[in-house]
Amino acid sequence: MCIKSLTTYTLCDIIKPMENNYKYTNTTVSLINYHFVFCPRYRRKIFLIPNVEQRFKTLVNEKCEELEIKIIALECDGDHVHMFLNCLPTQSPSDIMQYIKGHTSKILRTEFDALNKMPSLWTRSYFVSTAGNVCGETIKKYVESQKTRY
Repeated sequence: MCIKSLTTYTLCDIIKPMENNYKYTNTTVSLINYHFVFCPRYRRKIFLIPNVEQRFKTLVNEKCEELEIKIIALECDGDHVHMFLNCLPTQSPSDIMQYIKGHTSKILRTEFDALNKMPSLWTRSYFVSTAGNVCGETIKKYVESQKTRY
C-alpha cells in the first residue's frame, strides 16, 4: 500500500518490517526479497514422484540455512517451483540459483533413479523478481521530497 503524503514521514516511518526480515551486517541494513520460479528440464513432472518434493524442500532449507537466506515461502507444483526468499545484498539472484539448483540436482539425482536418467535436472533458465514492503512510487516521492523538507 502506497502512502499518499510523505511530508511528515521519514523513510523509517514508511518502511515497515515484513515478518521482521531486515538483514543486518556491520555496514548494511537491507530488505531484499526475491521471488524465483524455475522448472525441471523439459518441464518433467518430477514432483509427482513419491518423496521428491519433500526431499527437495529439505535440501533447499539446508542450503538456504548455510547461505543465511530466509525462506519466506516455498512451494512445488508438478513441473515447477516457486520460492520467495529474503537475502543479503551480497547474494545475487544468479548465485542463489546456482547454489540451490546445483545442490538439489546433485543429491536428488543420486537418491532417485528416475531422476538419474536425465542428462540434467534443472533448466538453465529461471524467473526472478524483487519484492519489498514499499511500492516504488512511495520511494520515488520520498526521494523527490528531500529538498523541500527543510
